[in-house]
Amino acid sequence: MARYLAAIVSGLLLIIGAVLLWQGRPEKAEAVPLPPAPQAEGKRAPLVSAPEASPKSREQQRFARADKDDDGRITSAELYEPRRKAFAKLDKNGNGSLSFEEWATKTIDKFEGADADRSGWLTPAEYATTAPPPPKKKPRCGC
Repeated sequence: MARYLAAIVSGLLLIIGAVLLWQGRPEKAEAVPLPPAPQAEGKRAPLVSAPEASPKSREQQRFARADKDDDGRITSAELYEPRRKAFAKLDKNGNGSLSFEEWATKTIDKFEGADADRSGWLTPAEYATTAPPPPKKKPRCGC
């Protein structure tokens, strides 16, 4: 009996839905006239869009960033110097090589800072303290 009742109710709902869709259709769409073309007061120069940077100019900019002394050549010292500084920051004991502990210093410090009870493992609450801060929202306008 319940099946028959469900079939009748669903049939009525389908009919009601079809009628509502039919009534919601516009009968005739009126064409909206286009606005008149603007009249020129005088001769105006056509709008020119800004040119895009070509791949060559991007590569030239990249080269210029690496060429620290602007002599048109990149020496190995110019190329290695930024990496040496980063390596020196990681090499805590100054022996010229990185151990795993030196390389993973930030991660180890983060773990030790989050392990409040010094148990050697993190609970869900302790792990939650290691989450990065949410990104700052940028304003929608250029204010």
